[in-house]
Amino acid sequence: MGIANYIARRVLLLIPVLFGVTLITFVISFLTVPDPVRAWTGPRATPGAIAALSARFHLHDPIYVQYYYYMVNLITGNWGVVPSTGREVLTDIRLYFPATLELALTSLLIAIAIGIPLGVLAAMYQGRTLDHSIRLFYLAGYCSPPFFVALLMILVFGYVLRIFPTQGELSSNLLFPAPITGMVIIDSLLERNWQVFTDAVWHIILPATSLSLIYFGIITRVMRASLLEVLQKDFIRAAFAKGLENKVVLLKHALRNAMLPVVTILGVLLGGLLAGSIVIETIFQWPGIGLYLELSILSFDFPSIMGVAVLITLGVVLANLIADILYALIDPRIKV
Repeated sequence: MGIANYIARRVLLLIPVLFGVTLITFVISFLTVPDPVRAWTGPRATPGAIAALSARFHLHDPIYVQYYYYMVNLITGNWGVVPSTGREVLTDIRLYFPATLELALTSLLIAIAIGIPLGVLAAMYQGRTLDHSIRLFYLAGYCSPPFFVALLMILVFGYVLRIFPTQGELSSNLLFPAPITGMVIIDSLLERNWQVFTDAVWHIILPATSLSLIYFGIITRVMRASLLEVLQKDFIRAAFAKGLENKVVLLKHALRNAMLPVVTILGVLLGGLLAGSIVIETIFQWPGIGLYLELSILSFDFPSIMGVAVLITLGVVLANLIADILYALIDPRIKV
């Protein structure tokens, strides 16, 4: 019952967060382009078409009236219609979001595979050359702009070494699997289409690695600090006093306790990966929500922009919620 009450409280906290995000995004959109109808209809639109579109989206009403209509539609499940295409925003999101989720999850797995071992090594060799080298490596990745990391990866592995493809999620000569989940790698596994699976994995390595190199340093730093703190605990000294091998103490006793802060930060990272994929998807032409957002911004499709903002907010909050629940499950001493 404790966890159920905790989840209920966190869901209730989602309401003011969503309200704040939608309000800020709506105001910025309104102030940036006061009359977006011209961008939607084009230069040859008739006055009747302009008036009809303005009335449909309440563009001649005060901003608080426009926001009221938007929130009413959002609460009732109507996220709006894309003015430039006439499609529903939710339909577009269902089409584009699985590719972003696939990219974010793959990037998170790569960041974990790199960050945790490096954090352990940095803690074991604290203050030595290896520790300083690891810190220099992850700080360089964390401080580098996403577009720079992506372009550097494309230059080295796409054009100079010609190892990985640099655009899209599948080769043009292959057919996409049936959209069971919308994620090509998982769908190809479900169909047991190994050719498509291999090609999809080959395509996702470069963008996922580019995205993970920006965030893996956070995992490394938290892992290093947490492990150093745990190694100073009395139960670790007691384990060494019993004559246990260093490997046993590190893996069985220290590492498990040091993973708690890392698990918590993974939720924040997953939300950051969902939001940070926008630049990566644009550079690699990855057909996800980031590329969809770029096209929406260029077309001044405010319903689409608002829909993506709400989606990313939901992703960040849910990722943090899952991380907190896992935190309590890993350590039974944690009381919700």
